[in-house]
Amino acid sequence: MSVDWLTDNKIPVGKAAAAIFEWVRDNGEWFLNFLSMVMEALIDGILWVLQEPHPLIVIAVFVAITYYLQRSWKVALFVFAGFLFILNQGYWDETTESLTLVLSACVVCMAIGVPIGIATAHRPRLYTYVRPILDLMQTLPTFVYLIPAIVFFGIGMVPGLIATVIFVLPAPIRLTHLGVSSTPQALLEAARAFGATPRQTLYKVELPYALPQIMAGLNQTIMLSLSMVVVAALVGANGLGVPVVRALNQVNTALGFESGFVIVVVAIMLDRILNLGGRK
Repeated sequence: MSVDWLTDNKIPVGKAAAAIFEWVRDNGEWFLNFLSMVMEALIDGILWVLQEPHPLIVIAVFVAITYYLQRSWKVALFVFAGFLFILNQGYWDETTESLTLVLSACVVCMAIGVPIGIATAHRPRLYTYVRPILDLMQTLPTFVYLIPAIVFFGIGMVPGLIATVIFVLPAPIRLTHLGVSSTPQALLEAARAFGATPRQTLYKVELPYALPQIMAGLNQTIMLSLSMVVVAALVGANGLGVPVVRALNQVNTALGFESGFVIVVVAIMLDRILNLGGRK
């Protein structure tokens, strides 16, 4: 049986997507420029905080934050040793640039993801519409949405940040939804019985109960953002992904393992800093 009729009548998925992106570029230029300006300001601000002080001052701040969150001198010592290793390898500037990308993505994703997660937890029908979009954002290859990011924002940190946000955003939405929607009905009924308003119920019952899940969403946001540093380097974003891409182009094993190991150290340090479940 011939299937020529099926292949000859191809559904114009690619053409439709190209038409949508072209329409957005032509009619939403003001919004794209405003978004680019806001993202650049966020990136420049965080990068200034990390690069302007002496590296040892920045390290001391991270160690202090680690000890405050973990109450463990062993974890704080590990973070201190990790940053000293990064300084020893000569990747301080690249590390601060990658941390800027990660922290910027965290700010954007948590600011958008937590409210959406709360809204979908309170409106189950809304979640049925949002879930396919989240599945698409998580499963679509990252290189695919790098193309419109370059078209809209050019080359640099901003398209890398936008691509990172698209890839990471489903994590805080899903985990916030899970945390809020899993609040026991007994707690909600008790709050209503004492005359709590919906706003009071949200802030005093649902969010405190969902806080572990929200923090897990923050942890996932950081880890997923860090996994995007190499991809972001392909669109001109500075950071630890640049030497990895250079090593790949030059088939330089030493440079590849050196920069790759630094990324691993940064990932482990960030995970230990925010691992509130392991706090003693």
